[in-house]
Amino acid sequence: MSKPGQHVLITLRKMIASGELPAGERLAEIPTAEALGVSRTPVRIAFRTLEQEGLLSKAGARGYVVRAVSADEIAGAVEIRGVLEGLAARQAAERGLSSATRAALQECLDQGDALFAKGYVTEEDLEVYHDLNLRFHQLLLAASGNPAIAETLARHAALPFASVSALAVNLNDLAREYRRFNFAHMQHHTVVDALVHGQGARAESIMREHANVTLRYREMLSDTGSDVTILRK
Repeated sequence: MSKPGQHVLITLRKMIASGELPAGERLAEIPTAEALGVSRTPVRIAFRTLEQEGLLSKAGARGYVVRAVSADEIAGAVEIRGVLEGLAARQAAERGLSSATRAALQECLDQGDALFAKGYVTEEDLEVYHDLNLRFHQLLLAASGNPAIAETLARHAALPFASVSALAVNLNDLAREYRRFNFAHMQHHTVVDALVHGQGARAESIMREHANVTLRYREMLSDTGSDVTILRK
């Protein structure tokens, strides 16, 4: 996606998450493009992407409407992800890690350690964490040797915030975000330890709990004063 397209997509996600674009709000290409100062093409692409993510619904030939995203809907979607990733972790531990996968997971841990070592995070740091977090979870799924898990997760990715690639961050409270994501990174350490030692039940439990870090989306979505940004690729 082009840089203007990414800008439009990120802006609209943020407006939906913060409530600036409330549930039921109708969106059309031309007024949205004029408001954002872009052509209609990136807006059209963004609308389609947001529809796939479960944040917009089709309304008429060219229009869309902002979907109502309830706290229960988010919690249910995240719980499904936790169950599936927990299964992947258990199967990966029971199957055993290849030397290449173990090295790749360790690289993610080392990069995260370096990121959080200074005791604070910037918006740019969280974008870096987004990428390494996505890489970590992809490695875990692949290590399970069960492609059905990744396929099922892909089908559920259209549920709001169900995908691990969607991270909501509050830019008005980066100190708290440091604590939240540093804790999530420490969970990465513990699950790798469980994988290395073949502890399937422990690895599954950690990953199910790990998904709960995402549940803070509920309070973010209810706090319209928060400067919430959704990082998603």
